[in-house]
Amino acid sequence: MDQDINLDLQRAARLGFDEAIFCSGKTVEHIARILDQAHEKGLPLLLTRLHQTQFTELPEHQRSRIDYEPVSRTGFFGSPHASNGDARVAIVAAGTSDVPVSREAARTLRYYGAPNVEITDVGVAGLWRLLDRIEEIRRMSVVIAVAGMDAALPTVIGGLVPGVIIGVPTSVGYGVAAGGQSALNSMLSSCAPGLTVMNIDNGYGAACAALRVLRALS
Repeated sequence: MDQDINLDLQRAARLGFDEAIFCSGKTVEHIARILDQAHEKGLPLLLTRLHQTQFTELPEHQRSRIDYEPVSRTGFFGSPHASNGDARVAIVAAGTSDVPVSREAARTLRYYGAPNVEITDVGVAGLWRLLDRIEEIRRMSVVIAVAGMDAALPTVIGGLVPGVIIGVPTSVGYGVAAGGQSALNSMLSSCAPGLTVMNIDNGYGAACAALRVLRALS
């Protein structure tokens, strides 16, 4: 057994979440060894930040077991969880540049069998775009609002809908956007009551937070 690989075999029993592998920074060889060990143990995995080049360089027998989606850079190794009921989560992205992060959230929810609605390019610079979809968003128990630049979207949604709002700042923007730091600060200083904020670009974490909320409501 690899001494530098220590998969969390009890995570699903403790938390209801499968092991997730953050692939950024790992060599292809390291990822391949993780996948071999997981396969030996019959352990499904959610792969995040799996870059296209990493995926294409994996052995063919491993690629054939992965449902890979390049925009979100996510992969399902093994079978995802069965779909469960109607959509109760909306994932709302301010712009198309935010889609890699919003899609990471959507794919994580899909892996866990949680149907969701993706709504894209409804940033507040064109407020009518959001208002056209607001009744649909209002029906959801959880809204994941993904935005970079000034990141005003979660605050606006937080003032219009009653559900749980999870803000995800992205690293989209020029200059003083500072790789998402301005978006993060904007969300943290929001006047919308009860807004929950994730780390920069953390679509995976937002989806897991949404799953915890859904489980608490069930």
